[in-house]
Amino acid sequence: MQGKVFALLALLLVVVIGVASSVYVVSEQERAVKLRFGEVVEADVPPGLHFKIPFVNHVRKFDGRLLTLNARPERFLTIEKKSLIVDSYAKWRVANVEKYYTATSGEELRAHALLAQRINAGLRDKFGALDMHEVVSGKRDELMQSLTESIDKVARKQFGIEVVDIRVKQVDLPTDVRQSVFDRMNTEREREAREYRSRGQELAEGIRAAADREKVEIGSEAYRDAEAIRGRGDAKAAQIYAQAYSKDADFYAFWRSLKAYEQAFASKSDLLLLKPDSDFFRFMNEKDGK
Repeated sequence: MQGKVFALLALLLVVVIGVASSVYVVSEQERAVKLRFGEVVEADVPPGLHFKIPFVNHVRKFDGRLLTLNARPERFLTIEKKSLIVDSYAKWRVANVEKYYTATSGEELRAHALLAQRINAGLRDKFGALDMHEVVSGKRDELMQSLTESIDKVARKQFGIEVVDIRVKQVDLPTDVRQSVFDRMNTEREREAREYRSRGQELAEGIRAAADREKVEIGSEAYRDAEAIRGRGDAKAAQIYAQAYSKDADFYAFWRSLKAYEQAFASKSDLLLLKPDSDFFRFMNEKDGK
C-alpha cells in the first residue's frame, strides 16, 4: 500500500513537471522563437500562453524593447586629415527574430559588437568627407540621418535589427593636437584684436582731425564775424564823430583833446616834452576857456 502511494506521488510529480515544461509565456515586451533540436520551427512567437514538447522544443526569448548601444569613442579623420574623437550611440530593436537569432545566437553583446562595427565604418566614411567646419555645423545632423538610414538597411538585412537612430554625443580633439589648436586660435584672436585696435586708432585719428578742422572753421567764422562787427562799429563811430563835428566843431575838438589828455596821462610815469606853443594844450592855455 505504501509503495503504491509513492508510485502515485512520483507519477503526479512527473505529470506536473511535464506540464510545467510544456507551457511557456511570452510577454508584450518580449520577442521569441521556438526551436526543435536547435532548428527554428516558429520564427516569431506572439505574446501569450503557448505549449511546447518537453525535451524536444526549446524557446529563446529576447528583449523586444528599444535598446541603446553606447559605442566607445573612436578616432576619425576629416577630409583635411585632422583627427577627431567621436563619441556616439545608437537606438535599436529586434525586427526579425529569426534573422536576429541566426546572426547573433540571441546574444545582445554579439548584436552590439556587430552594430558597432558597421556604425564605426559608416562614421569613418561620413566624417572623412567633411571638413572641420562642417562637422561642428548643422550639416552633422544631415550626416547622422543619412547614416541611420544606411545602417538600418544593412542591419535589417544581415541581423534582423531595426536601427531607429544614431547620434553623436560629443566631438572632441585628441589630446595631442588640442593644445596646438588652442594656440592657433589664441594667435588668430590676438591678430583680430590688433586689427580692431588699429581700425579704432584710425577712426579716432579721423574724428580728431575732423574736430580740429571744424574748430579752425568755427574760429575763422568767428574771427570773420568779429571783424565784420568791429568794422560796422568803427563805421558807426565814425558816423557819430562826423555828426558831432558837423553840429559843433569846437566842442568836438575840445572833446577829442580831453580823450587825448586821458590817454596821454594814463600812466603816472609818462613824460611829455612839448613846446609851449604846442597845439596839444591849446584849450588849457586859453584864458577865457574858449
